Amino acid sequence: MSLKVENLPKNSLAYSNAVYLNPAAIAQFKESRTTDPESSADNDPKLLLSIGYYVFLALPHASVSPSGLAMNGLQRQCASLTLNQPLTPSIFLPTASTTASTVTFQIDLLAKSKPNNPVPVDTDALAEIFKITYDQHVIAVGQTIAVDFEGNKLKVTCSSVENLSDLDDSASNAENTMSDVKLGQILQPSTVLFAKAGGASLSLTGSSQSGGGGGTIFNKKFDFVSLGIGGLDEQFNTIFRRAFASRIWPSHVVKSMGINHCRGILLYGPPGCGKTLIARQIGKSLNSHPPKIVNGPEILDKYVGGSEEKIRALFADAEKEQLAQGDASQLHIIILDEMDAICKSRGSGAGGNTGVGDSVVNQLLSKIDGVDALNNILLIGMTNRKDMIDDALLRPGRLELHIEIGLPDLKGRNQILNIHTKPMREAGRLNSDVVPGLPTIAEKSKNFSGAEIEGLVRSASSFALSRAIDPKDLSKAPDVSSLEVVYEDFTRALSEVEPKFGAKTADMQAYYRGGMVNYGEPFESMTETVNRVIEQMKTSTKTPLMSLLISGEAETGKTALAAHLANASGIPFVRVISADTMIGMSESGKALEINRNFMEAYKSPLSLILIDDLERLIEYIRVGPRFSNQVLQALLVLLKKPPPEDKKLLVIATTSIPLLLEDLSLTQSFSLQVSCPQLEPSSPSIKTVLTDSGVEEQDASAISQAITQPIGIKTLLMVTEMARSNSGGERIDLNIFLECLHTVGY
Repeated sequence: MSLKVENLPKNSLAYSNAVYLNPAAIAQFKESRTTDPESSADNDPKLLLSIGYYVFLALPHASVSPSGLAMNGLQRQCASLTLNQPLTPSIFLPTASTTASTVTFQIDLLAKSKPNNPVPVDTDALAEIFKITYDQHVIAVGQTIAVDFEGNKLKVTCSSVENLSDLDDSASNAENTMSDVKLGQILQPSTVLFAKAGGASLSLTGSSQSGGGGGTIFNKKFDFVSLGIGGLDEQFNTIFRRAFASRIWPSHVVKSMGINHCRGILLYGPPGCGKTLIARQIGKSLNSHPPKIVNGPEILDKYVGGSEEKIRALFADAEKEQLAQGDASQLHIIILDEMDAICKSRGSGAGGNTGVGDSVVNQLLSKIDGVDALNNILLIGMTNRKDMIDDALLRPGRLELHIEIGLPDLKGRNQILNIHTKPMREAGRLNSDVVPGLPTIAEKSKNFSGAEIEGLVRSASSFALSRAIDPKDLSKAPDVSSLEVVYEDFTRALSEVEPKFGAKTADMQAYYRGGMVNYGEPFESMTETVNRVIEQMKTSTKTPLMSLLISGEAETGKTALAAHLANASGIPFVRVISADTMIGMSESGKALEINRNFMEAYKSPLSLILIDDLERLIEYIRVGPRFSNQVLQALLVLLKKPPPEDKKLLVIATTSIPLLLEDLSLTQSFSLQVSCPQLEPSSPSIKTVLTDSGVEEQDASAISQAITQPIGIKTLLMVTEMARSNSGGERIDLNIFLECLHTVGY
């Protein structure tokens, strides 16, 4: 049937989104629909006409001419029609595949002028009225509808249509598309969502907002293991609860509670523990804009005001979208790595005398939580030095969520090992003895960071790669079929890869490279005392801090005993603080170095610090007397400072001048004191030491009787070796031994 386009008989009909025909024309179309052999015999009074790419509901009106088709201006604009233009509409028969599951609209005011204040629109009420008014209407993407809602004239444009057939991958979408224009029929079960059009002077409320709730912020299919993140379950739970839980709820619910979204997260902790990995991968799990990733030093600019301009550019897209979309704006993530490079405390002199560092911090503060604060941003900062960040950035409302990304525990190390060995396992390159042995490897890799565990896997695979290569002919192609990583490769890798925060076994063994000698009851008593303290630190939940002072004359083996027991303790983090590592440092430099060792120890669940020769560390000399008060005060503070929650610290110190420490009030800072005595003359201990070092029993008895004064075990062992080399034989001449004693000033 050929018809001509004409105006609507009444302006009020423009808000129905229907086209109007003469009742006779309507009857003729319905008659042809029921006689169509391909049409099902239905009694539906609704008549849908296809006009170009669009489908309109046709209703009768007596004022329309018999050959007329009355349309409003928006309908003519969508279908590219003019008045009096002839056209031949066809009947549109909807099917199950054209049923819309979700239809999203962008709304704006129909009038050109903008009111002084944004017009409030309750999207829930609008969606309810919309489904009643436009029930069974077929909507196309790009189609614009005039809507009268609570006295406000709105222009509603369809931005997307999701049909039921889209939910079934096997279904064909050919039936619900016409020339690549997506169509969908609105029924009562359909979901209708609204978003504010760009520049619209509207204020949307309610849960029926596109991006405004419904749990759409997270992707449906993701897990942290697939993202390559392991050992951080607790940290992710905290991040989700504080930063994302409020964003899942509809905006009107969040507003009803009077809260704002979390705008900032600070990730801090030792290098290699996954701070950057978390920040980079977290964007993949969210339905948000791609994260903006910038390193702190990249912000700095040689031109005046250039650094501040770069900060403003990071927030420009979020500002523009929030102005246009309001609460329906998507989340904008900004990742700032090495944050301490540009966000040092103001007034600290960072950036020289130009004040650039202070200006950058001020600009960042104004953007995160200034007068025109954004609610659609999440700033993720990362640093190894939280103490250097300006305090104003760390308060609530800015970077309010502080997450320590520390060393992984046993469960976390297991997860990380499984993540990094997964490709080998799937490719069949992992021997069957490795998978059952991964828990053992995780147990042995105490204090390994995530990056160091990855390095451990690389080291193990390197042994397998080199094994499949013929070293005699490197030009020969490697044997791919023999490439397999076995458990022994991981064992060798554990001896090759040393964790930054692990016990320095080789350094500790240097203090007793000649071995330990059990010279009797004094040695056993000291060993038992130290072992009891170590065991208490391991097992007790009420002893987060213990300190032990081992005193005694020089050359009595205090340091060797402490180093041996520390190495045998199995404590994962062991550090030695001694004066020989601080030669040339200033007093403040020494205090900072001591503090750095304690700060590193706090990052391990259980740690031990060995402080050797306290009197040398504080620079004590008898002339004066003189000592470094700055180093002394640092030790007095740190020896009493309890470690952070869930952390334990044991401090073992040695001294040869205990009376000095009493005068300086340092002795009182230790929980326990033990004495390492000299060997008494004619005691069985001297004979035990001599026979243990290879001296014949007859000579050992003679030497033991010849020693008339107390002697240190290290002095005794040294003199024994001197006498052995001067005697020229296996036996030690007594006179030569006594001469050697006299040589060393005994």
